[in-house]
Amino acid sequence: MGPGEYVPDAPEGITKVEDLPKARVKRHSRCFRSRPCPRCGQGAGRYAFDTRTLHDLGNPRTGRPLDLLVTFSRHHCRACGCYFAADLGELARPKCHYTTRVQDLAVRLVVEDGWPYRTASWHLWRDHRVFVPFATIQNWVEAAGEKKMCPDADGVSGRGAARLQRLPGR
Repeated sequence: MGPGEYVPDAPEGITKVEDLPKARVKRHSRCFRSRPCPRCGQGAGRYAFDTRTLHDLGNPRTGRPLDLLVTFSRHHCRACGCYFAADLGELARPKCHYTTRVQDLAVRLVVEDGWPYRTASWHLWRDHRVFVPFATIQNWVEAAGEKKMCPDADGVSGRGAARLQRLPGR
């Protein structure tokens, strides 16, 4: 198989979710005995463990998605009473089910390459075996503040002009 050679999509024609290829699970650990408290800087001991599943860029050759199963430690600072978890910022943003690599690639496809959201979603599945709904990609792009509405002929975007006309309390 050489570069540029057409390879048929393995899950093409599958209608049941159960029949899709199972994700390969890769385990990561972010467990620490103690971490500095983000509030006061004192040493905070570990009191529990937790796990989080993150969807990452998979491998199209194997046809399987990749899930990262991250085990992390939870800490409690006795000095100020703060509870916090070990930082997973290099892997994923808070409360997100996808790694930062997936988010950065999706936003880049839409913003820099100018792809529509649906096309970017399909590309992520076809070439990287990670399924991201196109509405999720749209939320990421809007949160990044990159893709703006096209200005009208008068140079004022429709969304901005509508906000200017609204009065507070309405």
